[in-house]
Amino acid sequence: MLLGEYQHNLDIKGRMAIPAKFREKLATGAIITRGLDNCLFLFAKNEWEALAQKLVALPLAQANSRAFVRLMLAGAMDVELDTQGRILVPDYLRKYAGLKKQAIVAGLYNRIEVWDRETWERYKQKTESASEEIAEKLGELGI
Repeated sequence: MLLGEYQHNLDIKGRMAIPAKFREKLATGAIITRGLDNCLFLFAKNEWEALAQKLVALPLAQANSRAFVRLMLAGAMDVELDTQGRILVPDYLRKYAGLKKQAIVAGLYNRIEVWDRETWERYKQKTESASEEIAEKLGELGI
């Protein structure tokens, strides 16, 4: 289970430390890709395989399906933890997420999201101020 919010810095080469409590889950390799809301998604290999199977099963004839599959799969890159527990975030993904020096690493159960700190703060503030409305909509879905 991947849970928690951590702040880490990216070095000049684009390397970023992964929180120690997440490293075991990623020890056999991981996949980083474009996420939603201008963040990056980081998956352990087994979680990525499960998602990728669902993605490739989406209907090819639907434009939204093709677009989402391209977003997730074409942007994906294998990453490995180095001896210091860091991953190298590819330049094109750093640009996509607007990552500067400070990043937020957020554990969301089966994936990690990587955010530029300023973008995360704006997103979090917006979401927290709408939490009652969001909860009400989720209630309609039975949650």
